[in-house]
Amino acid sequence: MTLAPELLAEKADATPIYLRLAAILRDKVHAGEFAVGEALPSERDIAERMAVSRVTVRKAIDLLMREGVLSRKQGSGTFVAPRIEQPSSILAGFSEDLRRRGLVAGSVWLEKRIDIAAPDEVIAFGLPVHARVNRFRRIRTANGEALALEHAVVPETYLPDPLIVADSLYAALDAMGAKPVTGLQRVTASLATEDEARHLDVPGGAAVLRIERRGYIADGTMVELTRSAYRGDRYDFVSQLRAL
Repeated sequence: MTLAPELLAEKADATPIYLRLAAILRDKVHAGEFAVGEALPSERDIAERMAVSRVTVRKAIDLLMREGVLSRKQGSGTFVAPRIEQPSSILAGFSEDLRRRGLVAGSVWLEKRIDIAAPDEVIAFGLPVHARVNRFRRIRTANGEALALEHAVVPETYLPDPLIVADSLYAALDAMGAKPVTGLQRVTASLATEDEARHLDVPGGAAVLRIERRGYIADGTMVELTRSAYRGDRYDFVSQLRAL
């Protein structure tokens, strides 16, 4: 990345220096001078190259982190953050989707257990009262960074033991002959709760996308109900449209 004091001088105006520096860094990331996952120079290096204080550099980087352009890994530095575009017309598990993009999918498991279905789950799945379901709650990561907090529910009929699930819920369902082949997904914008913010490593009240997915096997039976909170600064959902 080419950085020189002249770059700031070219943009000299009443705008605070940290905002001008953030604009320069943002433009260079968008121009591809740094690839996704690549580290930026250190704050000291940028400050020396641009002839500004480290406080100015830190404020510029903090702004770009809030925008989702950059991310910081403790003890490793500052990196160009991945931003995921998920086509809304494709039914794929989280792990499978990230592998297609060349990213490493991971999970931090918070819960794997059998439970009695809640009333809304009895209605959604068409289950008998007091039927048992699997509950899976985890933080989904890409290249080690938290992207989503996920809570999935699957009736015990289709997955008799929650411990069968390793990394991919869909792989476990596929092994049981119950992998969803169609789905219905609803996306709404919201703000992160304190619990979600803590697990996703974002400020309280940060923007999230709430996604409810219902997965169906070939005969139309619903086998999956997943509710997730995705980081709004990392995830986009895109749709292909056509004229009627």
